[in-house]
Amino acid sequence: MRKRTLFRLAAGTATIGAATLAYASLIERNMFTLRRYDVPVLPTDAEPLRVLHLSDLHMMPDQARKQRWVASLAALDPDLVVVTGDNMAHPGAVPGVLRALQPLLDYPGAFVFGSNDYTGPVLKNPFSYFLPDREYTEGVELPYEELRQVFTGAGWADLNNARTSLKAGGRELDLVGVDDPHIDRDDYPSVSGRVASSADLSIAVTHSPEPRVLDQMAADGFGLLLAGHTHGGQVCVPGFGALVTNCGLPRSMAQGLHRWPGSDSWLHVSAGLGTHPTAPVRFACPPEASILTLIPR
Repeated sequence: MRKRTLFRLAAGTATIGAATLAYASLIERNMFTLRRYDVPVLPTDAEPLRVLHLSDLHMMPDQARKQRWVASLAALDPDLVVVTGDNMAHPGAVPGVLRALQPLLDYPGAFVFGSNDYTGPVLKNPFSYFLPDREYTEGVELPYEELRQVFTGAGWADLNNARTSLKAGGRELDLVGVDDPHIDRDDYPSVSGRVASSADLSIAVTHSPEPRVLDQMAADGFGLLLAGHTHGGQVCVPGFGALVTNCGLPRSMAQGLHRWPGSDSWLHVSAGLGTHPTAPVRFACPPEASILTLIPR
């Protein structure tokens, strides 16, 4: 009797595990979701301004469903598009990224790169994400300069350790960004400084939401901080949330809109639209894009 009970428990556990894996790999990772947030960062009586935040496409050449869904977001008619990196996951990904983003290139935009814009993914033990000091391993070089030329050729602002101003929605924006802190490419001191007094809105952009970078951006007075990288945890536990963030950000801030501690700044972390190709699963954390409606404080 005891052996039969143990066998049934083992069989039941294996069935549940297989069903969960099938759901996470075949269903949820393709459940593209649009999140909507109101962010009170504009001056009193200002008209709302809409920012489309995209991150972590991790595009493979054959991901036509993802490409069509992202392209359809042009129907939202955003005032500004911000892309926070990790666009590619394959040396041949640029055409797929272009199919996804082409309709959005007609809008004012800005971007930074993530580590997986520079080098491709490598097979790794998923449990290594629980090790904060694990060694970073580079894969094959990706065509990031080709992608940069596509974006800048469309007039998008390259914010990789750069600062600029642009007009969007009839407003003057002060924008700053850093290259990916996850692989120590950031150099915020080279672009730091208080927000321009003439700006109607200020936005700071980074791929990985490292607190050491966000603290400096908030201290300079940037009202909205945008980041990706975390995948929202990618595999979450209902009622508990993300298990890891793969950076210094607390698990409670792995995705969504939060007030950055000790400042007047708001942080939005996108859970992103893709997955690492060697771990193509999402659980309790569907892929997402976000439309941020900026409103008066």
